[in-house]
Amino acid sequence: MIRILHTADWHLGQTFFGYDRTGEHEVFLNWLAEEIRQKEIDALIIAGDVFDVSNPSAASQSMYYQFIYRVTVENPNLQIVIVAGNHDSAARLEAPLPLLQAMRTEVRGVVRKLEGGEIDYDHLIVKLKNRKGEVELLCMAVPFLRQGDYPVVQTEGNPYAEGVRELYSQLLQRLWKQRTANQSILAIGHLQATGSEIAEKDYSERTVIGGLECVSLEAFSEQIAYTALGHIHKAQRVSGRENVRYAGSPIPMSFAEKHYHHGVVMVTFDGGCAVDIERLECPKLIPLVSVPNGDPALPEVVLEALKELPDTEETAPYLEVKVLLEEPEPMLRQEIEEALADKNYRLARIVSTYRTNVENMEKENENWKRGLQEMSPLQIVQSAFEKIYQVEMPAELTGLFREAYLAATRKEEEEEE
Repeated sequence: MIRILHTADWHLGQTFFGYDRTGEHEVFLNWLAEEIRQKEIDALIIAGDVFDVSNPSAASQSMYYQFIYRVTVENPNLQIVIVAGNHDSAARLEAPLPLLQAMRTEVRGVVRKLEGGEIDYDHLIVKLKNRKGEVELLCMAVPFLRQGDYPVVQTEGNPYAEGVRELYSQLLQRLWKQRTANQSILAIGHLQATGSEIAEKDYSERTVIGGLECVSLEAFSEQIAYTALGHIHKAQRVSGRENVRYAGSPIPMSFAEKHYHHGVVMVTFDGGCAVDIERLECPKLIPLVSVPNGDPALPEVVLEALKELPDTEETAPYLEVKVLLEEPEPMLRQEIEEALADKNYRLARIVSTYRTNVENMEKENENWKRGLQEMSPLQIVQSAFEKIYQVEMPAELTGLFREAYLAATRKEEEEEE
């Protein structure tokens, strides 16, 4: 039997609208270290986005290395497998690998190539041992895949999705030949799986418009006992498959995530199968509050609601204020700060929405309802851009789209001829 903890998307070093989150991350890491000790965990799996930026601060790196040192010293049998996410620098994360291996820690950030240009699949395989010292878990440690990291597949579909699928298929073939009856196969990935649920109008996960980087669950065969995913911050089973999961982020990364249940996943393997899967919720440290809780409201309504906010004697929540304006209000911020003068809240952001914008959005929705067939490709792209970002699509992007569209059209015409 072997037991793992699956976690992801720590985003160490993140600042929340100017507020430092070191304290929140320290609470999480202390809690995680204690869970590892109490639950007698054999392996910790971190599925990407350890850091919030590719060039993390010295303080963030120190927190990360101190945690690895602490848990490997406190738990002599613990093994750690870390893959890079899209926020991480793949090379930077993997650089200290020789030192980390001395602490039973494997990091996979870079997809290495052999002399002939073929992918070094063996480097993406990590073997994990149970308490008896027997290899019981064969791990496909795949980092976030960028162009050139995955095999080139001739397809009329999505070349990224098909390339990622082929990479996992090649890894599975190798492991299936190696495994014995009592060994389980674990897949790790940092990607957006088809069918996963993400927050609307939330850009902290850096998903690609149009789902161009969505990977089908067909990439993860039923022969895989458990698939540990990172990238999506909402903890979830994907498309109802119990053994394909996002662990989710340990703390909310945006106000869109304020109702998420944050935590890690504990998985027990035995006899080649995942025999038990359990979610463990992290401690909630700093609440996120929106006023109003729903749609934006007029300034007088918002100011009255702020004055009626309950007192918070201990932890000051992060506060988002959403105001519906008919015209610019130069004194708005000052009035909001005065309403909060005797309140223990951290004013994170003020979101101002103009009534004309709301009316335009309603008209925009009506246009979409009439059907995309009535709109040109450029109009569709411009409409989608404005709907998401609330500004007109820049002329530079419009020009680039026209060029790409014309090039694609010419190619289709040439093929038809």
